[in-house]
Amino acid sequence: MKGVQFGELPYLVLKSGVWSCAYSPDGTSFAVSLSGGDIQVYSTSNWEVARILKGHVESARIAYSPDGNMLVSGSRDKTVRLWIMESGVCQHILTDHTDGLNGVAYSPQGDQFASGGRDKTIRLWDPLTGSCNRILSGHEDIVGCVVYSPKGDQIASGSDDFTVRLWDVVTGECCHIFEGHNDEVWWVAFSPQGDQVASASKDTTIRLWDVESGNCRRILEGHDKGIGSVVYSPKGDQVFSGSKDGAVRVWDVQSGTCRHTMTGHSRGILSLVVSQNGDLVASGSLDQTVRLWDVSTGNCQHILIGHTDWVSKIAYSPQGDQVASASQDKTVRLWDTATGKHCGTLNGHTDGVMGVTYSPDGSQVATGSRDRTVRLWSVGTMACINTLTGHHNRVKDVVFSPQGDQLASASDDWTVRLWSVAARDCCLTLTGHEDAVQRVSYSPKGDMLASGSNDKTVRLWDVASGQCQAVVQNFQGRVYGVAWIPSTDADYMYLVAGCQDGSVHKWQVAEKEGQYHSTLCWSATNGSLTVTGASIQGVHGLSSLNKQLLKQRGVEGEPANKFREASKKLITMASVVSQMRQSPDGEELGSPPTTIISDEQPQQQAEQQVEQKGGQQREQQDE
Repeated sequence: MKGVQFGELPYLVLKSGVWSCAYSPDGTSFAVSLSGGDIQVYSTSNWEVARILKGHVESARIAYSPDGNMLVSGSRDKTVRLWIMESGVCQHILTDHTDGLNGVAYSPQGDQFASGGRDKTIRLWDPLTGSCNRILSGHEDIVGCVVYSPKGDQIASGSDDFTVRLWDVVTGECCHIFEGHNDEVWWVAFSPQGDQVASASKDTTIRLWDVESGNCRRILEGHDKGIGSVVYSPKGDQVFSGSKDGAVRVWDVQSGTCRHTMTGHSRGILSLVVSQNGDLVASGSLDQTVRLWDVSTGNCQHILIGHTDWVSKIAYSPQGDQVASASQDKTVRLWDTATGKHCGTLNGHTDGVMGVTYSPDGSQVATGSRDRTVRLWSVGTMACINTLTGHHNRVKDVVFSPQGDQLASASDDWTVRLWSVAARDCCLTLTGHEDAVQRVSYSPKGDMLASGSNDKTVRLWDVASGQCQAVVQNFQGRVYGVAWIPSTDADYMYLVAGCQDGSVHKWQVAEKEGQYHSTLCWSATNGSLTVTGASIQGVHGLSSLNKQLLKQRGVEGEPANKFREASKKLITMASVVSQMRQSPDGEELGSPPTTIISDEQPQQQAEQQVEQKGGQQREQQDE
C-alpha cells in the first residue's frame, strides 16, 4: 500500500465484535463493520476514526468500489446500503432481499455490485440507479458469500448447502457446481489470475478449485474449527485463512503446506484482508480487536494490554505519536504508537471513563466520567491539572474547541457545559434539552456548537452568548452523534447527525439577517433530497413525475447549467424515492425530519423547566 506506514496503531480496541473489514483500493482508509451495525472508517495515515456510517441495525459485510469513492454494505437487517465515502451519505437503501445479507462484492469495473443472502439468492445491482438487474437462483440454502472474478465476468458463491457455484455475469447461468465440502461454505475467493477459486468451510478445510474444469486441485487441512475467511496473496502463490480456532494460517498454493500459523485472538476470526503489497494481514475478531500481522514472520507487531475492563473510547494525539484509551476500569492509558509501549496512566476518576480527547496542541487531555466530573490532564507530567465539577449526572462526551481555549461537555443531566481552559471553570451552562445529551461538536470556526440528545433533537448554540439559535427536531430516535463538515462557502456550513433509529441526516446551516436556517440535504433512512438554486426549465428528458418530485425538493425556475450537469443524479434519486421510503419490513416510514427554528425561552424560565421535568429522573438516565 503505497505511502501507508503500518504499525502506528496495529491493535484497534473497539466497543463491539468485528464482523467485516476492508481497505480502500488506494490504502488511505480502512473500514471496520461492527456487530451492532455501525461502520467505522479509519484514516491509515494516523489510524484515527475519520467517520462513522450509521444506518444498519445489525451486522453487515462491506466492500469498497474499485475507485474507493463508494462502499457497499449488506446487513442481516435485510438491507443493502450504498455509501458515498467523501461525505458519509447513504445514496441508496435497497430492500429487495427477503432475509438477512451475508455477502457483498463490487465488480472490478465498478459498474455493478452483488449481494448474497439468507433468502438463497444472489442479486446483481446497478450502483447508479440502485435497481436490481438480475437474480441468480439455484442454491438450496443460505448464500454466505459472493465474489467477482478479476475480469468481472464471473461470480463465485458459497452456500450453507455445502456447495460453491460459479455464475456467468452476463447470462446469469450457473457454469459449475463445486461439490466436496461436508458442511457450510463460509467464504470464497478468486486467485489474482482468475483460474482458481478457494473455498473455506465450517468443515475446517479449504478447497482449491480449477475454474475451467470444475475439479478440486487441493484440500488444505490444519485448522481445528470452521474457517470464516480466505484470501490469496497478490501473486497468487499463497492463501491466507482465518478460523474460529483463533488462528491465521499461511498456505503454499503449489504444495498445499502450511507455512505459518498466526495465533493470538481469543475468539473467532470473521474477516481477513491483505495489504496490496502482501506484507501485512489485518484480522478482525469477536474478541473486539483488530490485529496487524507480519506475513513474512507470522508475528503480530503490537498488542496494547493493561486495562482491566472494557475500553470506552480511544483518541489519537494531533501529532499521531500517541494514543489515549479510556476504560471502564476508571483509568485512561497513554500509549506510544511507534513502539506500542505504555507511556503512563491517568488515575483519579472514581468511576468509568466515557470520553477522552486531546487538546489541539496535544499538550493536554480532557476526560469525562460516570463520576460526573471533567478532568484536565498534562500529557507531559501525567498529572491532573484540574477537576471540573458542576454536572449532576455522568458525563458522556468531551471536546476541545478548535482554538483549544474552551472545552464542551455533554451530560445525562440534560445540559451542555462550556469550560474555560485557562480559568478552569464553567463559563456557560446550556439548557434546553429535555433528556440526556449524548454528543457535542464545535463548528470548524469554533463559534457554533451542536448538541445531540435523547430528546430526539439537535440544538445549535452560539458559543459566545450561550443562546440556542435553532432546534432541529422530529427525529425518529435519540441523537447519538453530531459532526460538522467544513464548507468552502462562507455563507453556510454542513451538519451531520446520527440517530438511534439507524438514520444519518445531513443539514445545511446558514445565517441570514441574524437568523439561522437549516435545510435537510440528505436522510440516510428516508432517502430524502433537498436541492437549492437549481432549475428544471429547459431541461429535456424529465417526466412529469420527475419534475414534481424535484420541485418538492426545492428545484424551481429556468435554466441553470449546473443543474443540467446534476440532472442524471437527481432523476436517479427521484426514481428510487418511493423505494427508499419503505422500511426493511415493507412498512411506510414517517415523514423525513423537519427543521423548527424557535426563539428560546429566557434563561431562567428554561432552567426552571429543566428542574421541573428532570429533577427526579437525572439519576435514572441510562445509555
